[in-house]
Amino acid sequence: MNIASFLLPKAEVAYLRDDMTLRQGLEKLRRSGFSAIPVIDIEDRYVGVVGVGDFLWNILAYNQNLENITLKNLEHTCVRDFLQNGKVKPACIDTPMENLLERAKNQNFVPVIDDRNVFIGIVTRSDIIKYFTDKARLNTKES
Repeated sequence: MNIASFLLPKAEVAYLRDDMTLRQGLEKLRRSGFSAIPVIDIEDRYVGVVGVGDFLWNILAYNQNLENITLKNLEHTCVRDFLQNGKVKPACIDTPMENLLERAKNQNFVPVIDDRNVFIGIVTRSDIIKYFTDKARLNTKES
């Protein structure tokens, strides 16, 4: 079974644009309630994932004097400036569920792209675990 039936579409997913300022990205991440979210470019291509730690380390790196950190100071850096590309690899829409299990050990979701690298949504770790739990129960019943 491929991941298309488990896809949470982009329209229902919190994500950032890589040209957002650090401040805009941090505010959107906070509103989302998640610890990490996908990042896409102006053409909707997947470019990576950014998390709370990425924001924190960037704020500290560019603001050596912690007393001077203001929201205004956070408008000089874009998300693309501190994004760690390649850290979270996306899956193609036709990827089998079995290939997502390894990725789900280390991240809460797997970004999904089409054949043009356009971000189309995510598959959550909970959906991956549910798939394999249901599959194991079915196999147990058949035995």
